[in-house]
Amino acid sequence: MTVDTLGRWARAEWGALYLAVRRAVVERRWRAAPMTVGAVCLTGITQVVQNRSWGYRIVRDLGVVRAEDPLWLALLRTPLSLFVPALDLPVWGALAQVLIAFGIAEMCLGRWRTLVIAYVATLAGTLYARVAIAIGPDSPFGLPASDARVVDTGPSAAVVGLAVFLGWRYGAYATAGVVIAAMAAEVALKPNLAGKEHVAAVMAVLVLCAVSAVRQRRSRARAGSTSGAPPIQS
Repeated sequence: MTVDTLGRWARAEWGALYLAVRRAVVERRWRAAPMTVGAVCLTGITQVVQNRSWGYRIVRDLGVVRAEDPLWLALLRTPLSLFVPALDLPVWGALAQVLIAFGIAEMCLGRWRTLVIAYVATLAGTLYARVAIAIGPDSPFGLPASDARVVDTGPSAAVVGLAVFLGWRYGAYATAGVVIAAMAAEVALKPNLAGKEHVAAVMAVLVLCAVSAVRQRRSRARAGSTSGAPPIQS
């Protein structure tokens, strides 16, 4: 593949996304992604607090989700769980994920749509874990009962969901396909709780993409019928 061919492919794949990000930065500058800045700060704060002897229990009670928890409690904790980094992973990874994925999404999709997609993706993983444990390890979609005690936090499911939605929304279909393929490969190579939750997040976001596509099609159809209507006679 020549440099020119690669450049054309990159423009076709990421051109619309790049223009949306550039427009937001030019028009709003440092105000382009305030929610993302807050999310990065919140992730850093929870990391500092949970590594203190006095703070681990606070973070656990407010933002740590396990499948063995009562459902109502898990639902209350799920929003904050996005910003609680896993203790066994470097915090810079979580910070980078939030900064990049949430930042691009906020500039392109807006603050509230970004939060909704992130929450739906995370919630899909949380609910899937309960169903999979109930199914049991004998099914390819199931999980062992021991996974009910696994701490389920971090932004990874939200990041995966945002990447897929952005890829669909801005025509970066190859990028979205790579993300989906990577999640499938993760489950095939290491069929654990985190990997299967990522696949559940992808499936939930694909449903959002389908719903959004139907709404856009109906909006275009209504707009077309309105513009093509004959003038009203007085």
